[in-house]
Amino acid sequence: MSNLDVRNVIAKRIAQELKDRQVVNLGIGIPTLVISYLEDKEVYLQSENGLLGMGPPPLEDEIDADLVSAGKEPITLKKGATLFDSANSFVMIRGGHIDVAVLGVLQVSIKGEIANWAIPNQPILGVGGAMDLIAGAKKVICAGTLFTKNGEAKLVKELQYPISGLRQIDLFITEYAVFAFENGEVIIKEIIGDLTFEQLKERLNIPLRQEITNIYMN
Repeated sequence: MSNLDVRNVIAKRIAQELKDRQVVNLGIGIPTLVISYLEDKEVYLQSENGLLGMGPPPLEDEIDADLVSAGKEPITLKKGATLFDSANSFVMIRGGHIDVAVLGVLQVSIKGEIANWAIPNQPILGVGGAMDLIAGAKKVICAGTLFTKNGEAKLVKELQYPISGLRQIDLFITEYAVFAFENGEVIIKEIIGDLTFEQLKERLNIPLRQEITNIYMN
């Protein structure tokens, strides 16, 4: 499976977690692909730069340079969309008005803590809105491949990168499985890819238990 296919498998599965009338913030990277799988769901997409009601990416001849997401990608506006300044955007986030935040990750610990903004000895752009979203969103879903290009697991006993926020995320959705977290335990809720529970446990080398309710066919 190509890298693009893997990313779309993850995005498609995340879209299933979103419900009508939820206010959702999609982070940079894989989360931006979720918008393509919302279908007829009435989800209100919020962007940190001051927007509620973001639509799908525009066609090339419809790009408006003044309409961009927080990740500086071209966007469209849905009917009834609202534009406001970044300060009010963060009032929404910090005030608990975001139902679901979908964030990309570099690492996730067995405690459900995440690192997604800095790698040691690499240029740092800043934490952006991730820290605020982790603290303020009602539900946090993280999106990412389970292993790096070098085959190293992103689900680890302890974070090696700077933490993004002191909160246990709700779900970590990967191309192989859906992981939940409870009191320091990692729980596999769904098998998505072609690895079994035993194979995942061996490759990750962390304590795991399973409460599998679905084997998802992408």
